[in-house]
Amino acid sequence: MPTLTEIYRYPVKSTWGELLPASDVGPMGLPFDRAWMVADESGRMITGRTEPRLVQIKVRVDDSTLTLSAPGREVLVVPRSQFNQPMPASVWKDEFPAFAGAKPADEWLSGFLGKPVWLLYVGAASARRVRRRPEVALSFADAYPLLLIGQGSLDELNRRVGRDLSMRRFRPNLVVTGSEAFAEDRWKKIRIGEVIFSIEKPCERCAFTTVDPETGEKSSDQEPLRTLATFRRTPDGVLFGQNAVAEGAGQIALGMEVEILEAV
Repeated sequence: MPTLTEIYRYPVKSTWGELLPASDVGPMGLPFDRAWMVADESGRMITGRTEPRLVQIKVRVDDSTLTLSAPGREVLVVPRSQFNQPMPASVWKDEFPAFAGAKPADEWLSGFLGKPVWLLYVGAASARRVRRRPEVALSFADAYPLLLIGQGSLDELNRRVGRDLSMRRFRPNLVVTGSEAFAEDRWKKIRIGEVIFSIEKPCERCAFTTVDPETGEKSSDQEPLRTLATFRRTPDGVLFGQNAVAEGAGQIALGMEVEILEAV
């Protein structure tokens, strides 16, 4: 039976993924996953698509602080209470209220990126919703609370590319090992521990996958997107991984079995 072998969260959208041994999970995803976002003066998202160096920023979050670190920068600890100034936010076509106010974080990020930026917090209760599931609250994630990828799918992609590329390039939350390549394309409902997940929609991939998570530089040969496009292109885009929603709350941990409840 497939097993859960990696759990990632990204407290600030587009930054380095934090590998977790276990986590609570619920309809909004993993706690603090993409709860913060770098934005321009209008509140519009800034991501690794246009600022690849964001992937080099490592973030730790606890009940009271947010800690930022990056190559060549001093570590910054920011009280979460500083995010207390309402500011509009924009992710793709979604516009919703968020919170700014942590000026040390704004200055730290502006210095790292070389231009004025703001760090926004989605708030304790996000006003944003999943478009296809309006009852589900959503953070600053692109479209869904969770992204699941099978290790077998990456292994097949790497075979076709001709070199090993890290799973981190694809920014999953859940990595499942022990299933055949692209088996997750057929899954509709799964259970991990006591939590049932609905597999909602394939994930459309973009140039962000060409960014090396270690260096923050784009690959000169446009891999892996170039190879993905040769066998995973559809009218909806180039697909890799599955968006998911937890239908309840509970805890998941590495090594848990992934039970396929419904497939097509």
